Amino acid sequence: SGRNVKVSIFSEPEDSSKLTWALESVLKSMKWDEERFGREYDLDVFNVVCAKDFNMGAMENKGLNIFNAALLLADPSTTTDAEYQRILNVVGHEYFHNWTGNRVTCRDWFQLTLKEGLTVFRDQLFTADMCSAAVKRIEDVVFLRSRQFAEDSGPMAHPIRPETYIAMDNFYTATVYDKGAEVIRMYHTLLGEAGFRKGMDLYFKRHDGKAVTCDDFRAAMADANGRDLGQFERWYLQAGTPEVTVSEAVFQPERKKFKLTLKQRTPPTPGQVEKHPFHIPIKVGLIGKTSKKDILSPPTKVLELTEAEQTFELDAAEDCVLSFLRDFSAPVKVKHEQTDEDIAFLMAHDSDDFAKWQAAHTLASGLLKHRAEQWREKQGEDVEFARLPKIYVEAFKQTLLEQGRDRSIQAYTLRLPDRDGVAQEMEPIDPLALKEATESVRREVGQLLKSDLLKVYASLSAPESEAEESRDQSEVSRRRLRNVILYFLTGERDKEAAALAMNHFKSAKGMTEKYAALSILCDIEGPERTAALEQFYRDAKGDPLVLDKWFAVQALSDVRNVTETVKELQKHADFTAKNPNRLRALIFSFTRNPQFHNKDGAGYALLADSVLAVDRFNPQIAARGAGAFLQWKKYDETRQREMLKQLRRIANAPGLSVDTLEIVQKALAGASEEATA
Repeated sequence: SGRNVKVSIFSEPEDSSKLTWALESVLKSMKWDEERFGREYDLDVFNVVCAKDFNMGAMENKGLNIFNAALLLADPSTTTDAEYQRILNVVGHEYFHNWTGNRVTCRDWFQLTLKEGLTVFRDQLFTADMCSAAVKRIEDVVFLRSRQFAEDSGPMAHPIRPETYIAMDNFYTATVYDKGAEVIRMYHTLLGEAGFRKGMDLYFKRHDGKAVTCDDFRAAMADANGRDLGQFERWYLQAGTPEVTVSEAVFQPERKKFKLTLKQRTPPTPGQVEKHPFHIPIKVGLIGKTSKKDILSPPTKVLELTEAEQTFELDAAEDCVLSFLRDFSAPVKVKHEQTDEDIAFLMAHDSDDFAKWQAAHTLASGLLKHRAEQWREKQGEDVEFARLPKIYVEAFKQTLLEQGRDRSIQAYTLRLPDRDGVAQEMEPIDPLALKEATESVRREVGQLLKSDLLKVYASLSAPESEAEESRDQSEVSRRRLRNVILYFLTGERDKEAAALAMNHFKSAKGMTEKYAALSILCDIEGPERTAALEQFYRDAKGDPLVLDKWFAVQALSDVRNVTETVKELQKHADFTAKNPNRLRALIFSFTRNPQFHNKDGAGYALLADSVLAVDRFNPQIAARGAGAFLQWKKYDETRQREMLKQLRRIANAPGLSVDTLEIVQKALAGASEEATA
């Protein structure tokens, strides 16, 4: 419309120089929402406030957004590339709430995913357009698999539209937000970009200024496109992650057809034993074995799986390899028996960047699970792993030396799978075994491909003219790949590794490379570790967000007696449990360290102590901390017993908040008394 809007951001005076990126992010968000969804801001002013003590990430109050300082303040010397992207993402999220959350809001709390799932999807599209679409998709799927899939398989499993709650604070969950976003993405996949936009336009036209429901959104999508989306309601009603099995995938040369049979089932969840088939859109491609190219037209087809079992036929001019669930088109687990040769073929020739990454992830995950199981069986005694399969080493080398590809995608393809995600595929989960398996693969890759790794690492040095880390996407990608290569080059954790990491640390032009090096140095016991931590602390000059990193990197480190280190850090002059960011940096980070799960139970006791202490003054954060125990049933008997001991201790504490009580009661549901004996 050409109307002027005054955008203001408020912070403490000493932080005003770190607001430029946040301001740019607001302006980008406004422009993008006008262009992509036709949504213009409706007030003359838009204000943002920076808060240093804040439980949430941010809040979308109309015309006055409130932000956690960690998601607003940015400077190359104190902020990593990942944090810059996160700020862009969250600023966009809160701004987009102006239409999807404020002007059209929820009728009641049960409809929370109506605004949050939809707005997360919108912020994902925005970040994908501003950065790299493939990288953003990979990052979102890694998070979903490690966090939301775990939620779906635990005692807190709930549909994206919950039917009951005790403390509403406990339902700001990965299911409501992130699985909710995947459900919105499935509308987009089924209806296409134009159809989805038609649905959004109708939704705004019908409901602007009203408080509505998830059913109203589904009706707008269906009515705008003349589609029956009745079965789609099951995504709002049923909890749990559907499992899709590829039971048949056969090329029929005489008919020039590819026959694909799929099955779906959803495991029982608390209060929901019986499940009905979902409406699942599945993107597939076929890569010709001879042509090594897509042979479908268009290259990606959307199959609609609506029954417990369904067979599809696709035209196929030659024998081919199936590229399945491209772009992760539905939040499902896939069971697909593939040969290593077919997986490596997809790594090399699939045209879909996500599917290429998925192939690398599948190959590496299989290795990690196999080695972890070997280690677990012998509890680390005299374990000798077989050499890495030649097919994996060659695929890794090919990706490493590939020219002309987005370096960020290269980096993600080379990275070993997220341990939390792989853990969800293990029974029982053994974090220490998985850590040892991961380190063994890291070391072996570093040994076998050392000269290639060093060569590429050297070629990725920062330009001499660069005074600080540039925001240019090509530079972000260069740093991302260089940091991944450093990780593999330092797997031996010896003097040579420490020297290389220390050089990386000292020569860093900004926080991205400095923090990557510090994370590696923190895993190598010796003088370099001490020197780097001391230097990092001095350089922080009391900056709260940098000090958060200093606490977190130690809580996550893989050296002896980390539990004792965390206890000592709790006594540090700069530690306070009353600042949510500082508490998350130290205690919550520690719960992601495999040593949190040491069988002596000391890590569990430390967390329980913190939960009980914090519950007295910040129940919302205490309940989040207690959530680390929710998956106790997935561990071995010794760890189960230790976790249950702490859960019962928390549950029996006098004056416990309803927030924390709800979490521990749901965790304890179904636990027998003798389980702690």
